[in-house]
Amino acid sequence: MKKSVVSKEYQNLQKEIAKLQEQWKKSLNPDVVKPNLDQAAMSAGVPVAALAAIDFDISLFLQWIDELSKLIVDQHQELEEKLGEVRSLLNEETAIRWIDEAFSLNSIYFARFAEENGIDEWIPQFLAENALRPYLQLTADKVQDVAKAVHGAGCPVCGEPARLAQLEGEGKKVIHCPRCHAHWPEKRIQCSHCGNDDHKTIQFITVEGEASSQVLCCEKCKGYTKVIDTRQFISRPSSAILDLTSIHLDFVAQENGYQAAPGNLETNN
Repeated sequence: MKKSVVSKEYQNLQKEIAKLQEQWKKSLNPDVVKPNLDQAAMSAGVPVAALAAIDFDISLFLQWIDELSKLIVDQHQELEEKLGEVRSLLNEETAIRWIDEAFSLNSIYFARFAEENGIDEWIPQFLAENALRPYLQLTADKVQDVAKAVHGAGCPVCGEPARLAQLEGEGKKVIHCPRCHAHWPEKRIQCSHCGNDDHKTIQFITVEGEASSQVLCCEKCKGYTKVIDTRQFISRPSSAILDLTSIHLDFVAQENGYQAAPGNLETNN
């Protein structure tokens, strides 16, 4: 793959965050997540995590935010004061609200929280989202074999918009969620958003010098999915890192009028 537009410094930070999240997930008692496999709701596209009973440990969530903040400050000393200000705003009630809003990907709430408290807009959602992910990843581990994707609904576990596919094995296309690490198969020529599989309305955008990657674009719903042949990689990165380092493909697709979460969806489920 072509050299990423994301700095090595930021890539390294994300790799360290991923290591922390894996440690946090392993520290959780698996019983804190109790899936409710409501077939009717799942068939309607409701994410499994939204149906599950998840016993969030608020003190642990706050501890993880502290650990995450320390990791960031270790690499960016200039952020110490700002992160300290954010932490001073967090109590149990606010932490519970953060979990709820991060769970539903409510960027509007976090932007308003930042504005009302005079802090950088990116910080609250970044901290909340990354401290939430171990619970989502544990949920994905528990339901990976039973969660079924519904076109137009995003990830069947956490609801993240589908935007990243990998070619594996004999060329099988597998959608990977960079948020919770769930994965599910899909036809090679098919839109991940509306399910369109008419080759006449599916096109591929390629980037010069990148033989292992392309963007599948749907003319029906104007959605796109990055498709990366990771069989050509010496070492395959995690889905979160692969999504990050391929962000230039998102830019290319969006510049051509396509979206990762298109609004014009009439699915072929």
